[in-house]
Amino acid sequence: MLDTHCIKIRQSLVAGILCSIFVLPAAGQAEEIYLDADRPTEERVEDLLGRMTLEEKVAQLRIFHSSNLINLNDDGQLVFSEKIKDRLHLGVAGIKNPGANYSAEQSALLNNQLQQYIIENTRLHIPALFVIEAYHGVEAKGCTVFGRPISLASTWNVDLVKEVWDSVGREARLRGLHMCHSPEADIVRDPRFGRMSEAYGEDTHLTTEMVVAAVTGVQGDYTGLGAGTHIGAVVKHFAGYGQVQGGRNFASIEISPRVLIDEIFPPFKAGIQRGKALGVMASHGDLNGVASHANAELLTGVLRDQWGFEGYTVSDANDIARLHIFMNVAETPEDAAMMALEAGMDIDLYSETAYALLPELVNEHPDLVEYIDRSVRRVLRTKFVLGLFDQPYIDVSKVRKNVRSPESLELAQRADLESIILLKNNANTLPLTAESETTVALLGPLVSGNALAAFEEVAGDKFEFIAEKGFELTDRNRSAPKLLVTDEAVFEAQVELAREADVAVLYFGGDEYTSKEAYFLDGNIGDRDSINPVGAQDELLRRVKALGKPVVVVLKHRRTLSINEIAKQADAIVDSWELSEFGDQAIAKIVMGEVSPSEKLPVTVPVSIGQMPIHYSQKAINFRKGYLFTENGPLFCFGHGLSYTTFEYGKLVLSDTELSEGEELTVQIDVTNTGDRTAKEVVQLYVKDKVGSVTRPDKELKGFQKLEFKPGETKTVSFVIQPEQLAFTGKDMLTGVEPGAFEVFVGTSSMENQSAIFYFK
Repeated sequence: MLDTHCIKIRQSLVAGILCSIFVLPAAGQAEEIYLDADRPTEERVEDLLGRMTLEEKVAQLRIFHSSNLINLNDDGQLVFSEKIKDRLHLGVAGIKNPGANYSAEQSALLNNQLQQYIIENTRLHIPALFVIEAYHGVEAKGCTVFGRPISLASTWNVDLVKEVWDSVGREARLRGLHMCHSPEADIVRDPRFGRMSEAYGEDTHLTTEMVVAAVTGVQGDYTGLGAGTHIGAVVKHFAGYGQVQGGRNFASIEISPRVLIDEIFPPFKAGIQRGKALGVMASHGDLNGVASHANAELLTGVLRDQWGFEGYTVSDANDIARLHIFMNVAETPEDAAMMALEAGMDIDLYSETAYALLPELVNEHPDLVEYIDRSVRRVLRTKFVLGLFDQPYIDVSKVRKNVRSPESLELAQRADLESIILLKNNANTLPLTAESETTVALLGPLVSGNALAAFEEVAGDKFEFIAEKGFELTDRNRSAPKLLVTDEAVFEAQVELAREADVAVLYFGGDEYTSKEAYFLDGNIGDRDSINPVGAQDELLRRVKALGKPVVVVLKHRRTLSINEIAKQADAIVDSWELSEFGDQAIAKIVMGEVSPSEKLPVTVPVSIGQMPIHYSQKAINFRKGYLFTENGPLFCFGHGLSYTTFEYGKLVLSDTELSEGEELTVQIDVTNTGDRTAKEVVQLYVKDKVGSVTRPDKELKGFQKLEFKPGETKTVSFVIQPEQLAFTGKDMLTGVEPGAFEVFVGTSSMENQSAIFYFK
């Protein structure tokens, strides 16, 4: 039987009305500056650092996973093993996922008790960081489930995304959590990559604005950290992890220095400088052959010296040890630990064979103490910024009212409605209308159990719905799922239901088994060498289309798919990526016309994987030639998205045809809603450098505005272009603006727009 240690908590703690246990020293004792909330943070850090033993310092550089080893018993008391007790006796930087499998209230109770134990049973009473992930809201039981980042990117609504992350930050802190290993600032341009939906798409500018919104939201504009209302963000994966070769998790990364600076770094830099992110997680991969976890130029030169980052860096899971066992850049585990520490890696996530070795290593390498102190300062500073020394506990009485609050649930639904993209709508197939009773069949492997109820709730009495999932795509094995063969009888049953209906709505795409993270464990895969829809989806579409009835396809997916057959056969395509827990209602509202779609693609949709790379902002010379036997260009371009109304763009007007350093240029255009519905439109601004000292992108997104228009309403949309928006890394590897002609484009997508020329002098 497991040897456990049970913590009995004070009644006041159970009630959640808590005060700090820290007290000022008695007369005659040395003043404990670090316990004085009125002293500057840096003084408190230095005072505490000076009191710590080497072993206590190293403990502040390690995070372990709670797994299922930290629990509550039936009496609501904290229970954990002697192994956990041993891990905590010197303190700890943090613990991952404590209480994640409990309700929010239970999590708060668990984390209060866990924090109290750590504080009361360590010599210097240093609180721990409790850490979580946040891919679609707080990754823990009982929190609001929001759409995934790629869905939020489809909103092109920075304010809305910040609202979502603000809710995430509040719910996490109420659980007793302090940091999240989110958001991802990676640029994702290869849909073979199973983690595509964790990021914000292919474009640098769109991703940058989304990352800043996420960081400022989850951190409560930074002031929410010390106030105890929000949590800190850990921006990841630094840097370039979305560019893994072949789209394979853990593969190498090949990025030119110029692309790295101009396209990959900006979201990270903005997350740090504009968002004030507290943490940065390093990439599994390498840059120019140098493993990111041992890259001093990256972790210290760029992050600290150039960008002024003051927070802490944390390894991706076990990646410091993997410098030896996987990357093969360190001869021994000891070498791996020293390489990472000296490069600027502050916290070792999970490993028992990396920073755990540091106390012994100091005996042979006393100069390591300087690096250990450097990293400990950063961890302690974060804990002071979060106010953990002064208010380490959660008021449990506030949890029930404020986690999954009506406001958060409404926000999730509102975000869904701004995340669904109308890709195709031949002959105004959508929204569905009926003059008499119309039967709609909801069919396909991505139909959820809530779809029928959602449509019945949204639609009027003139509609009747039938729903049948029919078949699964895979055997749903979490490590290495296998595709299933669809029985002919299942096909016939689906076709028969479509035959009985007036309209067929087919739910196609993929799910968490067809696109997922490929963990390091052997046999765990999640990337694909094809991006065609898996299984028998195209065949079912062809058979249903042959019935001669309107066919609507609803796409649910985590990676870009080459939906050629769908684009050819479907009368309308609704792209939802992966929405919140209320996604079915949002899809029903869009399909039935309660809301007009307003969203745009955050990626380019290729015809086939053979076109990769296909992102719109490639070098202009890449678009010179196409491929034999294939129509040139994408299936759907970046920024594309239709509406139930129409928008007319007037003439593009520039305030001047010349721009100089220290000046700005205004771009204006009139946009009119020429339809009979109120709807939103994303007006997009792109710029092309006509001639550069190095080959330049075909065009780059530099601004966007999402605006609502009433029927017949005209709005003048203005953008300001400043010289720094035109800067790039030139032939001399210096960043600046080169004189010459620039073309500015404004329109409804990266391919549908108007343009004008101006000159930078």
